[in-house]
Amino acid sequence: METSTAKIRRRLEKDGWYLDRHGAGHDIYRHPEIEGIVTLPRHTQVSPLVARSIARKAGWTD
Repeated sequence: METSTAKIRRRLEKDGWYLDRHGAGHDIYRHPEIEGIVTLPRHTQVSPLVARSIARKAGWTD
């Protein structure tokens, strides 16, 4: 699982997620067809556990 927030952000946007709003230290993404939100921390790297959680919420299987 990729842990670079820049690469995760690019993949989210490529898959149709859009930036809904900026939180204090996070960016909140929404998808027009998928229920819920994805919260992406504004760090250079995220832990593998956080990356796995983002992937699960985004519906990624790989």
